[in-house]
Amino acid sequence: MAQKLVQQQTQKLVQQQKLTQQQVMLIRMLEMPLTELEQSVQTEIDDNPALEPAPGDSDGDYRLAADDTDGNGDAGADDKTAQGENDSFEERTEREERESALDDALQRIGGDDDMPEVRSVGMDYMNNGADYEEMTWGDPVSFYDRLKEQMGEQELTDKQQEILEYLIGSLDSDGLLRKDLDTIADELAIYHNIDAEKAEIEEVLAVLQDFDPAGIGARSLQECLLLQMDRKRWTEVRGAARDVLQDHYDDFINKRWGRIAQQMGLSEHFMGEVQAELLKLNPKPGASLGETEGRNIQQITPDFIVDTADDGTVTFTVSNGRVPELLVSESFVDLITQFKKREERGEKRENLTRSEKEALVYAKEKVERAQGFIEAVKQRRHTLYVTMKAIIDIQRKYFQDGDESDLRPMILKDVADRTGLDISTISRVSNMKYAQTRWGTFKLRHFFSDGYRTENGEELSTRKIKAALQEVVDGEDKRHPLNDDALKEALTKRGFPIARRTISKYREQLGIPVARLRKE
Repeated sequence: MAQKLVQQQTQKLVQQQKLTQQQVMLIRMLEMPLTELEQSVQTEIDDNPALEPAPGDSDGDYRLAADDTDGNGDAGADDKTAQGENDSFEERTEREERESALDDALQRIGGDDDMPEVRSVGMDYMNNGADYEEMTWGDPVSFYDRLKEQMGEQELTDKQQEILEYLIGSLDSDGLLRKDLDTIADELAIYHNIDAEKAEIEEVLAVLQDFDPAGIGARSLQECLLLQMDRKRWTEVRGAARDVLQDHYDDFINKRWGRIAQQMGLSEHFMGEVQAELLKLNPKPGASLGETEGRNIQQITPDFIVDTADDGTVTFTVSNGRVPELLVSESFVDLITQFKKREERGEKRENLTRSEKEALVYAKEKVERAQGFIEAVKQRRHTLYVTMKAIIDIQRKYFQDGDESDLRPMILKDVADRTGLDISTISRVSNMKYAQTRWGTFKLRHFFSDGYRTENGEELSTRKIKAALQEVVDGEDKRHPLNDDALKEALTKRGFPIARRTISKYREQLGIPVARLRKE
């Protein structure tokens, strides 16, 4: 029996929530770190001739003001004549260029239906073919090239140069050589048709290990630290530090300072000096160069500056960066005001010419976009302010003493409840934002910590529990390390009554092996 398909058309009422253009703009701004916001503001200024920085604003203060464009004629509180007298040559030139851009746009609108070309500050120089230099950020010299530059300063045979270049290319990102020399000899023979004995490669490796930074080309962490120590001017403390690396390396990596001092017959004070000297060494010398010097070592621009006074008072500011005060261009506001005054005098809009109508539409569109952008920047700053205030209120003790164990359990919902903002908004603010504190510069996510609720209802910070667990493990007798049950009892005595399975989970997160693997 054949089936018959029937199409039916029905009406359905569905309620959908869509974000407005203004809301989308605000969401994007909330996600931007300060450096990206600076770029976004500059781009918008270049693209929209109705948006301009306030004259004389060079200190980056985050004062935002939108001119009144509702027809009251109050836009631009400063007198134009006085403003022109006080402005610098660059500021007057920029204002004249923007006014010229408006005039050009209005003239072209009447001629055709194409979107007018918006001229940005500085565009004339590029169009006129003037010479200009492209700014390059950072040093384009790579880690590999930097070592090759030092290779060029050595007197080497062609064969030694090829071996040295291969050794440089075989280094890990931390600057250490993980391959053994026999493997390198085989690879040189197979891939480069170079017959090199292990002794020859070792001789060339000694040349590489004499390059900067100290420790480069080491085949182990011990050799890396010894190479750095050998570069230092000899003192009694440094001589003892070298003996520690040479003869007591196992105790050194396990931080058994008391045992080292006893075996070497050193006093507690002198051992402290030796320990301080050893801690100055760099276990990853290659990281000091980076993949590209000056380029992949990113400079962090904090979005918040948190200051802690000696009396424990905590204050903060939202960093302004190079974001100027933003205003709506007076030229555009005056144009709209003129049309409104004509309407007030009884002139009908139908009497406007096509050019005048299109000029009015164009000006309104640019002014509305400028006002929306200014409002979004203001809203972003307010949102950042209330979010950081809530974080400091919750984590005040940490900001006072800098002890991570004082970080209270805090999740996005806790901050959202205090600010009245949505959790998604708090999440966007917390991503890719940094706060400069008295104790260092941290991502905002650093101040968030999960909580653990005990059987009696007490809530503890997981970060504080992990710190206590690490401290117990570091202080245990390595001949008889504590199993998870014993660790549970030790933490309970310290005021952290948590379950054994929780101990096991936190131990794994900290990278602490089981008891039998910690035995020495």
